Amino acid sequence: MSKHVIVGSGPIGSGVARLLAERGESVRVVTRSGTGPAHPLIERVAADATDADRLTELTHGASALYNCANPKYTQWEALWPPMAAAMLTAAQRSGAVLTITGNLYGYGPVPGGRMTEDSPLAATGRKGRVRIKMWQDALASGVRTVEVRGSDYIGAGASSVFSAVLLPAITKGRTAWAPGDIDAPHTFTYTGDMARALADLAGDERAWGRAWHVPSAPALSVRALADRYFALSGAKPVPIRQLPRFVMRTAGVVVPMARELAEMDYQFYAPFIMDSSLTERTFGLTATDLDVSLREVAADVKSTLARRM
Repeated sequence: MSKHVIVGSGPIGSGVARLLAERGESVRVVTRSGTGPAHPLIERVAADATDADRLTELTHGASALYNCANPKYTQWEALWPPMAAAMLTAAQRSGAVLTITGNLYGYGPVPGGRMTEDSPLAATGRKGRVRIKMWQDALASGVRTVEVRGSDYIGAGASSVFSAVLLPAITKGRTAWAPGDIDAPHTFTYTGDMARALADLAGDERAWGRAWHVPSAPALSVRALADRYFALSGAKPVPIRQLPRFVMRTAGVVVPMARELAEMDYQFYAPFIMDSSLTERTFGLTATDLDVSLREVAADVKSTLARRM
């Protein structure tokens, strides 16, 4: 029985923990509050993930250390470096495989919008540079490491344009104003597929030393995603409109979150397509049908509304 240490208990961290536990693996979930999924094989520990000594102690004897943390979006430049450094140190001292939950920020805007694992890490934005340095530091450290990259998440509890913009409007029966071209093709990654890829690639030495894209459903537009959700969930359709690009950028002058979102808005004003064919060919992984993730979201929305009543 291997021991796996997971930092973070959001949709990805919890998904990895449950998946490994269901496989009979021993799992330790580390968060500041000590939260995480309930399972006989999952131990939940409250600890500061920036404390390298404590994290090393918790990772002793582990086969893999998973970075599934999700620091406050408006404070990435301040919060990511000490956390990533502590996890890197813990992996070096313990010998665990450092398994990183990645995204596509490091690529920056890509001509044509299609990204592969060989696309250059050319981002110039603040958050993209943070992600590039995290990965470069891991590669330069000599630890066994792998980064699994996904696009915008879809799934219960996932944070994305779908959950932040579409779902609230649908729930209230109001027009949804999406910050982007609502007809541009965009890849969405199911959180369950991200968790499965992390769990599988952490233990496969063929994966170590490079980044891999999570198998994801074919790209579709925000409008098409909403229409599919309406059909599957039975929710009453609401109009989907494009928010003028200047609105978010103007709001960013005084609203920190708007400023951070405006920095990354290139992802939604042009095609944004993640090619995961290399991962599929190499490891035999395939994407879950998008309808599965949308039904999961619908069930989560229904459950949340029921608890509020």
